[in-house]
Amino acid sequence: MTRTGVFGAMTKEHRDQLMSLAREVSFETAERIFEEGGSADRFWIIHTGTVALDLQVPGGRPAVIETLGAGRMLGWSWLVPPHQWHLGAEAASPVRAHEFDAVTVRGMCAEDPRLDHELCTYVTGVLARRLRAARVRLLDLYAPHGAGDVP
Repeated sequence: MTRTGVFGAMTKEHRDQLMSLAREVSFETAERIFEEGGSADRFWIIHTGTVALDLQVPGGRPAVIETLGAGRMLGWSWLVPPHQWHLGAEAASPVRAHEFDAVTVRGMCAEDPRLDHELCTYVTGVLARRLRAARVRLLDLYAPHGAGDVP
C-alpha cells in the first residue's frame, strides 16, 4: 500500500513511533474543532470525513479556506511557536481521526533529529499549501474581478 500525507513522508519506524501516541477521536458535522487564536496543543490525522478550515473575516462570517479529507494532517500551529491556531476548523461531515498531543510529539522530535526533520519538512509543505489556499480564497472574496491569478 502506498502511503500518502504525513505517513508517506515518514519512515516506518517513525510512523510506528507516532502512531503509538495516537488516540481515536470523532467529531460530529458542524462541531468546532478549534478556533483561530486558541492554544494549539494537539493535531490530528483525518481517517474519515472532511474538515473545513476557516479564517475570521472582520465584519463577516468566517471564510472557508480549504477542506481537508482522509489522510490529511489537521493543524500545523502545534509545531510553530507561539503554538496558537492561525485558522479555525469545523467538521464538514462526521469525522474520525487520530489525535496527537503536541507537547509529547515535540518532545519526541527533540530526542530524534531525524523524526524532527521528517515532521518539519512535511509541516512546512502543509503550511505553504495552506498559505496559498488562504491567499487564493481571499482574492476570490475581495479582489476586483479580473485582478489576476495567483502565480
